[in-house]
Amino acid sequence: MSKIDNMMQILWMLNTGRKITANEIAEKLEMNIRTVYRYIDSLSASGVPIIAEAGHNGGYTLLNNFIKSPLLFDVDEKTALLQAAVFAKEAGYFLDDALNRATSKLTMFSNQEQDIMIKQHLEGLEVISPVDKSSTEPILKKLEESIVNETSVEMEYHTSNEEQSKRRLVNPYGLIYWNNNWYVIAFCQLRNEIRSFRVGRITSMNQTATTFKRPPLFSASDFFMKNLLPQEEDKGKLTTLIISGRTSTLDDLCQHWFLGHHLKERTSKKAIFLLKEEVIHTYVPYLLLPYGKSIQVMEPISFKQKMIDILYDLIIFYQDENFTD
Repeated sequence: MSKIDNMMQILWMLNTGRKITANEIAEKLEMNIRTVYRYIDSLSASGVPIIAEAGHNGGYTLLNNFIKSPLLFDVDEKTALLQAAVFAKEAGYFLDDALNRATSKLTMFSNQEQDIMIKQHLEGLEVISPVDKSSTEPILKKLEESIVNETSVEMEYHTSNEEQSKRRLVNPYGLIYWNNNWYVIAFCQLRNEIRSFRVGRITSMNQTATTFKRPPLFSASDFFMKNLLPQEEDKGKLTTLIISGRTSTLDDLCQHWFLGHHLKERTSKKAIFLLKEEVIHTYVPYLLLPYGKSIQVMEPISFKQKMIDILYDLIIFYQDENFTD
């Protein structure tokens, strides 16, 4: 029998609720008593709360209700799960109560040494939430239930260009968390196509009894990113965008969620991207403006002129008499 099988056997023997001695375990499992001690030490090191009592009528027992706890997580695994929970909560995780119950089990059934180490790790990690996500929590819970049960939902939704919301009947396929916002990917029966909806723009929602079948092998994240990024179908008509600047700024540009997908070459002094000319003139100027003087556009010349035009329009906008005292 393998080591892990023997350790699980010992664990179930301890879970009977009565004290059991090392000799009894050795006889039952037909192993050397020193091996029993090693396995007991390994279980304790993994966070199993084994109580050892010496002397006459002594033996080993388990902390009450331990069987309800996760088994055999070491301190690194527990720390990783607890730190992941911190990120989830700050992102506005919508099953917060369940997450709290799960994390409490991880800490409840740790030994003293593990408690100290986990506390030290958690004290050294903090995540700052950008905004309060509590308003979307009830909607996210309903959406998650509808995705699992494959039931349609009726919702009031408004786009960024609309003040009045419109009623939509959709089949939710998946939830996406991107750029500090939640999105639901769903088939819209009004538009007769799959679309992404920002959860924060759903003013009200009701679950229906209508069922649907989710497309096989559908990936909500793949759909979201495909629609987020302009498609470069004709590689022969791409334009070279060359940007020079500080090393740290170029690093940032090369890791940008949009520009990073179009990076062709990177040196210590410049980054070269390949994009459609229309995309360069329509989207890229507004991505580069926040970087100010830390970058310089080298090519194409037409793009440099586009940047000048946009900045000039901004100057005129803020010089307008409606915005002066």
